[in-house]
Amino acid sequence: MDFNKIIAVTGKPGLFEILSQTKTGVIVKNLLEDKRFPITATHNVSLLENIAIYTYEKEVPLGAVIKAIADKEDGKEAISHKESGKKLEAYFAEVLPDYDAERVYTSNIKKVVQWYNLLAKSEFDFATLGEKTNTEEEE
Repeated sequence: MDFNKIIAVTGKPGLFEILSQTKTGVIVKNLLEDKRFPITATHNVSLLENIAIYTYEKEVPLGAVIKAIADKEDGKEAISHKESGKKLEAYFAEVLPDYDAERVYTSNIKKVVQWYNLLAKSEFDFATLGEKTNTEEEE
């Protein structure tokens, strides 16, 4: 499973892996339930690879943030995304110390933690994130 093929779909819980492309959209598979279904152009889709988190100096790719969480948690699940806002903010500050607290809302942090936990449950290989993130920074 490649990080560049994982998407979030507005209105549908969970994360999805793109399996193939059709004339009207893509066929995806739910990471946890192994159910396949089509996503059409009417759905609002976010490719996780294209998401970044604001820091005071630059935007950090979501892959790098998830890799930092994986390193902290040894690839196991992190705290629940249902924890209090203060706990989530404190946890996120440990992972990404210079995140911009004015532009990164608690709801964003919840989503990142939830996505990380979904990836951990689906036994995603977080080591592959480091390789891609490093080569992107070198370019």
